[in-house]
Amino acid sequence: MSINSDLLDLLQERGFIHQCTDAAGLRHAMGKQPVTAYLGFDATADSLHVGHLQGLMLMRWLQRAGHKPMLLIGGATTRIGDPSFRDTSRPLLDDASIAANIEGIRSAFTHYLGADVAVVDNAEWLNGLGYLDFLGQVGRHFSVNRMLTFDAIRSRLEHSLSFLEFGYTLLQAYDFVELARRHGCTLQIGGADQWANIINGIDLGRRQSSLDLYGLTMPLLATSDGKNMSKSAGGAVWLNADRLPPYDFWQFWRNVDDRDVGRFLALFTELPMSEVRRLGALQGAELNAAKIVLADQATLLAHGPDALAAAQRAAAGAFGSGACADLPAWPLAAARLAAGVTLAELAVDAGLAASRGAARRLAAGGGLRLDGVTVLDADAVLAGGAGEWVLSAGRKQHVRIVVSDDMA
Repeated sequence: MSINSDLLDLLQERGFIHQCTDAAGLRHAMGKQPVTAYLGFDATADSLHVGHLQGLMLMRWLQRAGHKPMLLIGGATTRIGDPSFRDTSRPLLDDASIAANIEGIRSAFTHYLGADVAVVDNAEWLNGLGYLDFLGQVGRHFSVNRMLTFDAIRSRLEHSLSFLEFGYTLLQAYDFVELARRHGCTLQIGGADQWANIINGIDLGRRQSSLDLYGLTMPLLATSDGKNMSKSAGGAVWLNADRLPPYDFWQFWRNVDDRDVGRFLALFTELPMSEVRRLGALQGAELNAAKIVLADQATLLAHGPDALAAAQRAAAGAFGSGACADLPAWPLAAARLAAGVTLAELAVDAGLAASRGAARRLAAGGGLRLDGVTVLDADAVLAGGAGEWVLSAGRKQHVRIVVSDDMA
């Protein structure tokens, strides 16, 4: 893809764009020369998670089109905390924790964008900035009345918003201008909740230095059943393998809601849109094949071909037909199968749950799976035909359910 290709149309088609400050101006700038774009993360954890993956994938498309991605790590702003749509203040971290988190985030970002991608820490300019200098350079350009109209600020006023956090949006605006001055960065990427912060940076750049800056926000993602995109039943879905094994990462994508398959294929893989539309249109049992493609492609990008192959082998060993002989077997009489047996009953009989109620709670939390597919209704009746299934509780407990014609 060349710099002159209509990249914004591609990003729109794949679902990356929520708002753009000046689409015509950005389109023109992208057609003239490579644009440097930055994505910022505060160092609050030692890995990024799938909630951040949308931004990383957008950056990959920018890079493929000839533009220059940049990571800004908030080594300084981590000490404050972005109040955007939070009910409480962010816990403060010590220097050692921040340093460790920076390395983990750098590792995740450069894995997706390459080792030579620019990585910048805003501590370079914020740590040495005096309070009076900041007020003179930045504070005088902003109206408190206008800032109070921002949803991210107004929502916190109902709880408690410290002056420290109130200034966060001004620090982020200053970051954008400093990146423009130091690195020629003219585009900021962020989630929809960052719109006001991005606008402030563009305004500050224009008022201070007549800079032409642009902002592009992505939709805030949630699954179709309303769950946080970054969470699974077992916790956060981390990108770094030392925080979440590649097999568990693969399983997260394999078990997504049917309604999300097409959307996630467009966002989290680099398959052509013609193939995305074909896979997303599949129905019934065929949709499971599309989920496997999604899991394979997402895991390949996150962990590489060797980890993907290992995850595929693990999936085949746990859930493949006739390929799970190493798992403990629990015999099920054919007559009982024919009469109708629920998954809750099987979970109890096979020792995966202490009671039917416990099995129902396990299923409600996303922890009960049949052949790798999450089961939300533990009272569902096991359908005949397969002769062998794998019933799983959590990530480590698996039992083969094997039909026997010899049992009464």
